[in-house]
Amino acid sequence: MTQAIPYRAYTPRWWVALLLGLATLGFSASLWADQEHAEPEPARFQKGVIIRFEGMITPIIEQFFYRQLAAAERAGADLVIVEIDSPGGLVDPSFQIAQKLRYVDWAQTVAFVPRKALSGAAVVALGCDQIYMHPDALLGNVGVMTIGRDSLFRYAEEKIRTDVAIQLRDLAEASDRPPALAEAMVNMDLVVYQVTNRQTGEQTFMSDDEIEASQDPQVWEKGRPVLESREKNFLEVNGRRALELGLAEGNALGRSELINLLGLIEPPVVLEPTAVDTAVFILNLPLVTGLLFVIGLVALYIEFAAPGISIGGLIAVLCFALFFWSRFLGGTAEILEVVLFLAGVLFLAIEVFVFPGFGVSGLTGLLLISAGLVMASQDFIVPQTPRQLESMGVSMLVLASSGLVFLMAASVLTRYFGTIPFFNRLILKPIPDDRSSPDGNRDGDNRGVETGGRKFRVGDKGITMTALRPAGKASFDDETLDVLADGSFVPAGCSVRIDEIQGSRILVSQIEEA
Repeated sequence: MTQAIPYRAYTPRWWVALLLGLATLGFSASLWADQEHAEPEPARFQKGVIIRFEGMITPIIEQFFYRQLAAAERAGADLVIVEIDSPGGLVDPSFQIAQKLRYVDWAQTVAFVPRKALSGAAVVALGCDQIYMHPDALLGNVGVMTIGRDSLFRYAEEKIRTDVAIQLRDLAEASDRPPALAEAMVNMDLVVYQVTNRQTGEQTFMSDDEIEASQDPQVWEKGRPVLESREKNFLEVNGRRALELGLAEGNALGRSELINLLGLIEPPVVLEPTAVDTAVFILNLPLVTGLLFVIGLVALYIEFAAPGISIGGLIAVLCFALFFWSRFLGGTAEILEVVLFLAGVLFLAIEVFVFPGFGVSGLTGLLLISAGLVMASQDFIVPQTPRQLESMGVSMLVLASSGLVFLMAASVLTRYFGTIPFFNRLILKPIPDDRSSPDGNRDGDNRGVETGGRKFRVGDKGITMTALRPAGKASFDDETLDVLADGSFVPAGCSVRIDEIQGSRILVSQIEEA
């Protein structure tokens, strides 16, 4: 009898494998077609710029940064990378830059720290939307220091530290960073703990005071403290640790890696300092400032000594215009300082040409000019901190040194003005009278000026009633006349001679007495 064979023995297994292979091939083809027609993922940013932020933070650097930021906005950038490598600087400029970055609404702001962003530079970094750091770069240590009367650095008083801590917490909260860690950068006695929300499992970093001040302190489970925030230490972390603590969004070894992480289509444009930035920096140097003062004052003296020539006036205007221009762009001068300086020049002009003699007008002019120049060199009016007092001292030292050099130069010019090449051409000299005799005798000269019914001629002698700087008054035969010296200072009570008469303008020179 023939034995029945089961049906499965005749089932061709190769046919099953063929069906599975075809199905797999069809699925792969369909997936490939979908990928071919799928739209590529849009890039996060279209145009980026890099602003390099290096060196100490001062009002000059602050204004430079603002100009760079404005240039980035004009260029249509939607990503601003602030490359920070700075040990810090002044408190006010640091926070003002950070607040400026915080409220940028036309671009994403990213701080990149390749080496260090300490003290005020850490404040600037916290003002950005994101922070990327080299793994070994440093961030933090915002201890506020002041200079005491003994010129030694000390920690600022509690009032100042409290204000800085509050501002730093606000910056951290605005970018979803743990405020306690930001506060620990400026408060050396604050210990921060890693805490976990028992209900949600959320982990963050808080201090004891924050836990106690929360709505439900029992909901937070306090873990281990953050080592970098231990007592007597300002919090300072490297790039790896900043990423772990949530202070940074990522680590990048350099610009190229940062660009890849940010998803830029094209490499960002590096904004370089312009010629204006370089000029402002050079003109704000104390030595250059003093040189501008000396040249401007000497030129002003020459203009007053030989009015009408305008060369001295033009040079003086140029020097002081450069000074105030550099201070405006440097962030330390406003319109008030210019008004004070111009008012001082006006008072001096009144003293020299209208009411000769060193009196109230001249002293007021000197005080106004000095006040305008000193105030234009600093970002405050009345010093309130040791740092501001030191800054004012430097400004006044530069002005005093320049004034001393000017007095020495003026003394030399007064004595040798008529013999120095070029300057001797600025002195008005008597014009020979065609009617004089062939031997040069002026006895036949009948040119003169009439006053009080009397006529005074070239060659007449008199006595100065006031000092001539160069204008003043002199007495000729008991008649007082307004006269002008020949470019040199003539004290009161000296003998002078009329050298030239042009209308009502009487030019005199001092007579050397034996």
